[in-house]
Amino acid sequence: MPKKGPDTHHIVPSPSGGWNVERGGGERASSHHDTKREAVAAGREVSRNQGTELRIHNRDGRIASSDSHGNDPKPPKG
Repeated sequence: MPKKGPDTHHIVPSPSGGWNVERGGGERASSHHDTKREAVAAGREVSRNQGTELRIHNRDGRIASSDSHGNDPKPPKG
């Protein structure tokens, strides 16, 4: 199971419709958006500012992709 701690942000489907940006380990959404595209844009901005990993989930809850904006545990070589 991927780490969902305070050094991550997640784009997840909202139970009431739309998409949420959530801080890993947080109790509530940081922000709510009507579309996934809007949530990803907002999540990327927050993740860059706070130096966190961004995990983008599908409707089924599985992680579709992730972006590193902080201390990448496996940075690319070169």
